[in-house]
Amino acid sequence: MIDTHSHIDFEEYQINFDGFLKELRENEIEKVIIPGVEPSTFDKILDLSGKYEMLYAALGVHPSEAKTYNDKAEETLKKLAINKKIIAIGEIGLDYYWETETKELQKTVLRKQLELAQEVRQPVLIHDREAHEDTFNILQDYDLQTVVFHCFSGSCEFAKRCIEKGYYIAIGGVITFKNAKDLKETAKIIPLERILLETDAPYLTPVPFRGKLNSPAYLKYIAQEIANIRNIDVEKVKEQTTKNAKRIFNF
Repeated sequence: MIDTHSHIDFEEYQINFDGFLKELRENEIEKVIIPGVEPSTFDKILDLSGKYEMLYAALGVHPSEAKTYNDKAEETLKKLAINKKIIAIGEIGLDYYWETETKELQKTVLRKQLELAQEVRQPVLIHDREAHEDTFNILQDYDLQTVVFHCFSGSCEFAKRCIEKGYYIAIGGVITFKNAKDLKETAKIIPLERILLETDAPYLTPVPFRGKLNSPAYLKYIAQEIANIRNIDVEKVKEQTTKNAKRIFNF
């Protein structure tokens, strides 16, 4: 399996990193994509992805860190985007849940990074929290390689609109929560060919490990829940989502 979004550059994972990666491989994890959130994280992510074959990088400025985006950050992104281990621009987008005072700045920063993704022909990893319409409408202005809605939180109807545009829905640990009715319905009806797996570690740890540090090793619980919802064999979920990720990110 491929974890398409996991912040394993965080300090929590660095104590015995080689042992940690060994555990991931033992739990069927073939590759992990580490997304950037602001410029100060880029060097660490590049170092990890350069050192370990199974790790890849996505670089971008998260909407919560929009104030860190400036000419220097943009120049850095443009220079780094040609690195072979950087396979997407992200995590970028809009967040109207945590960041209600910076909406216009977030839109400006998102547009600048979408322009970059369009220029370098890289997929984008989109953070969209309570900003569905603005995010969707802005995306229509760009000719993008591929759009992935990270940690999808929209309605089933919104998911259908995204699928119609050719976008991908990334599903994480929230799918295992009892109250995730909309996400469960989305996972049930959209084409399996449009689903990706992710953990968003260290956040959103799936059942039965809620309250503990999340890990790509738990990706199998997300795959199993999707299989249960769709009433199919879990191996089919693992196989198809891995195919999807390899196609999108050109692995």
